[in-house]
Amino acid sequence: MRRRSLLAVAGWLATAVLATLVGMAAIRLVGESITGTPGGVRSQEEVERALATPAPTASGAASSPGTGEPAGPAGPGARRAFATAGGTAVAECGPGGVRLVSWAPAQDHRVADVDRGPDDDVEVTFVGPGGEHELKVRCVGGEPVAVADD
Repeated sequence: MRRRSLLAVAGWLATAVLATLVGMAAIRLVGESITGTPGGVRSQEEVERALATPAPTASGAASSPGTGEPAGPAGPGARRAFATAGGTAVAECGPGGVRLVSWAPAQDHRVADVDRGPDDDVEVTFVGPGGEHELKVRCVGGEPVAVADD
């Protein structure tokens, strides 16, 4: 009886060791995607070099939230972002007039209507619990500008 117990314990230990080794081999086979840092670990010099490099900037100028006023100079084909309580939109002026490049409703809002252009003016309407928010944009001097609805 004692010999049978000893064999059972030895068999259980052998199985546990084998299962552990198989698991470790599988993790090593898959690689660092499970156990490592994505993109690897950077040295102090690499971090300093990356921080010293200027970040890429988006083409065109951004706007101050809610105002539609440019944050920087705009040139031909300049883009500007505009914000309302209902959402945001990005517009640009081109040879065919102004066009909406993108738009996104704010949380709890939806897009009710879009006239993306290109045209003399474009508009997007956001609807939410606070009502309807319309953003109308026109090109003035080759730059997108938010205008009051006619």
